[in-house]
Amino acid sequence: MKNDKIVKLVTAALMAAMTCVVTMILPIKIPLGNEGYIHPGDAFVMLSGIILGPLYGSLAAGIGSALSDLLLGYPHYVIPTFIIKTFAAFLCSYTYRKFHTKPVILPCIFSGIVVTVGYFLYENLIFGSTFTAAIVGVPFNILQSILGIILVCILLPLLKKVPQIKRMMEEK
Repeated sequence: MKNDKIVKLVTAALMAAMTCVVTMILPIKIPLGNEGYIHPGDAFVMLSGIILGPLYGSLAAGIGSALSDLLLGYPHYVIPTFIIKTFAAFLCSYTYRKFHTKPVILPCIFSGIVVTVGYFLYENLIFGSTFTAAIVGVPFNILQSILGIILVCILLPLLKKVPQIKRMMEEK
């Protein structure tokens, strides 16, 4: 029992690190004025929630994503990113567990909606309620979510073959 908690904690730390690294190493910078960049890190946000469950998965996703913003030089995005990605992973985890018989795409879509709406609301706030500046990021957040969903659909079947991951996913 205690060993399972250690494995889950270590896996959460690894997922946070992988979320951070994948976000930082593979970003596609877009000079839009909203400081946005597209990256495959959202796939690891979704996978964290699906594999680790709502608590560990949400924290791994939020910490890893926020850390990447801090290290990439976007300190004003750290707290919003932590909140948005934590909630996105939580919702992904919850819907995956609630509707386990449905395809994995449904929880990932919910996660993508949280990210898109969350950043739209935050950017609307920081750009002085300039709707136009905030709306610019929406198509790119949608594209990033689609990329994340595709990667989850590729990686999750492979990860389910790892006995420890499969066991974590079966926990309620």
